[in-house]
Amino acid sequence: MGPNLSSVFARARAAAPCIIFFDELDSLAPSRGRSGDSGGVMDRVVSQLLAELDGLHSTQDVFVIGATNRPDLLDPALLRPGRFDKLVFVGANEDRASQLRVLSAITRNLCSPAGMGNLASPPTLSSPGLEPGSSALMLTMEDLLQAAARLQPSVSEQELLRYKRIQHKFAAC
Repeated sequence: MGPNLSSVFARARAAAPCIIFFDELDSLAPSRGRSGDSGGVMDRVVSQLLAELDGLHSTQDVFVIGATNRPDLLDPALLRPGRFDKLVFVGANEDRASQLRVLSAITRNLCSPAGMGNLASPPTLSSPGLEPGSSALMLTMEDLLQAAARLQPSVSEQELLRYKRIQHKFAAC
């Protein structure tokens, strides 16, 4: 990944203004010195990433964003000033108002079966909401309630507690 990482940053500088987005940053830049890193490959990748981030000070037009659901596994050097300066914790939607905002966003564009797939399996061709000779679906409140009844939380109570501990740890930083 080292040479590819250099290439990504070089291309971003050439295309500035530009945003580089790293998803699952913890898998790219875990804490250095962890066991299981055969030959120190990941340590070298982390060092390369830190060097590239440090080299961006001369360029104000390249922004780097990283996302992770395990900030506790990140190399601490990534969180020093001048690297990933801002931490934004996006928690699980625990309260009813947050859940309703997500549901509203999901259902805003439910004009296709693909949109309905976010809630549950889409209505079939024999569904009463399907007009003959039409590709349009008419969803009823019953359809939405049935779909909502089948939803399962994607975060267990144990995972939620772990995320809250991580949030408190990083809020103190």
